[in-house]
Amino acid sequence: MQIVRMKNLSFLIAMVVLTASCKNSKLFGKKYEKSTITGWNYNDKNMAGFSVAKEKEQNTGPGLVFVQGGTFTMGATDEDVMSDWNNVPRRVTVASFYIDRTEVANVHYREYMHWVNNVFDDPMYAAVVTAAMPDTLVWRSELAANEPYVEYYFRHPSYNNYPVVGVSWKQANDFCMWRSDRVNELLLVQKGLVNPNQLKTIQGQGEENFTTKSYLLGLYAPMPGKPNAKKSGLVDANGKPRNFTKLEDGILLPNYRLPTEVEWEYAALGLINQNPAPKTKDQGHGEELIFERQVYSWSKGINGLRDVRTGSSQGKFMANFKRGSGDYMGVAGGLNDNSAITSEVVSFYPNGFGLYNMSGNVNEWVADVFRPMSTMDIDDLNPYRGNNFQKLYKNQNNEYERDSLGRMKYVDVPDYEAMKRRNYQKGNLVNYKDGDSLSNAQYGYGNTTLISDKSRVYKGGSWSDMAYWLSPGTRRFMEEDQSSATIGFRCAMDRMGSQEGNGFRNGNRFSKTRQNSRK
Repeated sequence: MQIVRMKNLSFLIAMVVLTASCKNSKLFGKKYEKSTITGWNYNDKNMAGFSVAKEKEQNTGPGLVFVQGGTFTMGATDEDVMSDWNNVPRRVTVASFYIDRTEVANVHYREYMHWVNNVFDDPMYAAVVTAAMPDTLVWRSELAANEPYVEYYFRHPSYNNYPVVGVSWKQANDFCMWRSDRVNELLLVQKGLVNPNQLKTIQGQGEENFTTKSYLLGLYAPMPGKPNAKKSGLVDANGKPRNFTKLEDGILLPNYRLPTEVEWEYAALGLINQNPAPKTKDQGHGEELIFERQVYSWSKGINGLRDVRTGSSQGKFMANFKRGSGDYMGVAGGLNDNSAITSEVVSFYPNGFGLYNMSGNVNEWVADVFRPMSTMDIDDLNPYRGNNFQKLYKNQNNEYERDSLGRMKYVDVPDYEAMKRRNYQKGNLVNYKDGDSLSNAQYGYGNTTLISDKSRVYKGGSWSDMAYWLSPGTRRFMEEDQSSATIGFRCAMDRMGSQEGNGFRNGNRFSKTRQNSRK
């Protein structure tokens, strides 16, 4: 009996040893994804440890709405009553992107100012703080009693959710950069890669503040968090939790930015209402038709009306604008848009993409440099004027550098680096096909026109504009360092991956059964 027990014990010990041996040899270990071109394992320390993140969808950033791209006719949808002929209709295609559901509000911009005041509280940064502040004097008028707006509009809580105004194009662009870094910094904290205390110890950081690019390049080291592979999904080549992320991991979001003119106009029209896209993979797709040219952003048809079954929306103003000279909001007891100046950013009827106030309330800055349009001065895919290509600056030691605000230094791409390329030959293309033999257009700034390389487009119409300017195709311009009581902005973001949105994949896919059935 004793001998049998000893044999059983020896057998159990042998099985334990064999099992441990098999696990060490990966017979019972994790299964690795293999390269389809070399057969080597991804994320395997025994095969060079090449790290590949699992395919994932792009998360939607705070405040954003997904806009499925497509083709449309950009430009005038009504008579050119201003006779400036700067929005000639032409057919273009827009890639999918994200855009803010609402205009940036006073409370959002005050949050930005709070951060700027705390991070750059040293007197040496006084000019930085001043440059970020909106110009509240835009409310002043020589022959109007608007002084209360100067004092109260930006600061009083009654106006928290009203659109910020008095912000120049350059200030709006800076806000977008700041927003990008704050959103990504919080994502790193939520993944356990950065210590939460970093979010509250911002006083006096100066140039030592978090920026996404300096973090990715290793020039900024945040307060270390407690790496958690389950929370972040990040491990090193040895399978241990990793305390930093790379662009390839898909955790950080693309930058917030100002929308291009074509993106803004496409989003404003909300044409998806006329050609609804599928909500699930099994619903096929829309008919690829746009059967009516819309005049305004809220409308479903050319008459500009948005009816409900009861007809309750008939006769109500769909936007905040000036009906006629001296008529900003109608008559007491029957106010038409209920707003003498601006309205809250979530007001009036949203359009097909769920966006508010794309017509009226305030005009909005877009990214483009202004030029009177022609059919030849833009591409037909993602058209945009304003490209000034840059690259990261390197010092004499071949090292990247940050500037006094903590941002990476950039320099313009010199023409000699671009001249041998096939896709572009110059670094600064703001004036491409502008005043040369291809366009026959010339702009003598200060002599024959007010247009310059600092002229930026704004669109959408405002509380002080007549109905003509509410059409998304209309466009005007102002210098990028100027501001107005009628101009605000909203941010946008690039879309990575499927053009139909999360849950879909690029390109049409067919089942193997269907493919095999073809003869």
